[in-house]
Amino acid sequence: MCAPAVIQHVATELSRRRFLQAAGAAAAALLLPWREASAQAAPAPSGRSLSFTHLADLTHTLTPHFPVFPSFDSPRLETRYTVERDGFYAREWIVAEHSGTHLDAPAHFVAGPDLWTADQIPLENLIAPLVVVSIEERAARDHDAQVTVDDLIAWERQHGPIPQGAAVCMYSGWERRLANPVTFTNADSMGTMHFPGFSLEAAQFLVHERQVAGIGVDTLSLDIGPSTDFAVHLEVLGANKWGLENLANLATVPPAGGTLIAAPPKVEGASGGPLRVLAVW
Repeated sequence: MCAPAVIQHVATELSRRRFLQAAGAAAAALLLPWREASAQAAPAPSGRSLSFTHLADLTHTLTPHFPVFPSFDSPRLETRYTVERDGFYAREWIVAEHSGTHLDAPAHFVAGPDLWTADQIPLENLIAPLVVVSIEERAARDHDAQVTVDDLIAWERQHGPIPQGAAVCMYSGWERRLANPVTFTNADSMGTMHFPGFSLEAAQFLVHERQVAGIGVDTLSLDIGPSTDFAVHLEVLGANKWGLENLANLATVPPAGGTLIAAPPKVEGASGGPLRVLAVW
């Protein structure tokens, strides 16, 4: 036997549930036309899909000792709060936009209302088929070695046409010099730096003949170290393409068949910025 109080509680609960079920059904009926309209208005899938079994980090860890282009100060990372003293841990970063593994936005070298700052680069331009062109052997002999059009044509003979919207990255093996920052910047007695980069002709070929999204290097600059006119920067960035500098681990990814993901911080008006670059395949 149930006590009268228990019976009353069960009856009240059942009434409450019936009310909620009825309210839910009514809400669903009201929402149904909206859902159907939304489904009809939803854009069709773009056809782009991304699945992978391998993942590589193409980013160097940023430290105060990471070599920077002489135009910039080294990064400063200052501890402002500690768990022991303040109950939480936080630091202040004082970092030039072009420090560590970073992106050069089109507006970095070229002025104009149509040239994107880092925050304006469309998302679809930051996920790109990855092309890795190795000049490692040549760079070991010639510190001012350049990626040439012949290198790009040779890559295409082996792997097929460079995809439109690709990220074409130079691998020179230069990252092995990071253990000694002096050898990474590799300045001679006159202060002129020496490291590999893209040739102007290769940059023009990629921009105009292959319509790439951007290019990348494992050195300090898209241009070779001794460059004074930065012609590659002007060619690539001036075409509203981006550049990636100081990439890591390019030797661990295949020369073709991968996808690069590069998303810079969304800072208003930024000329670029340190970022995490990933490769998947």
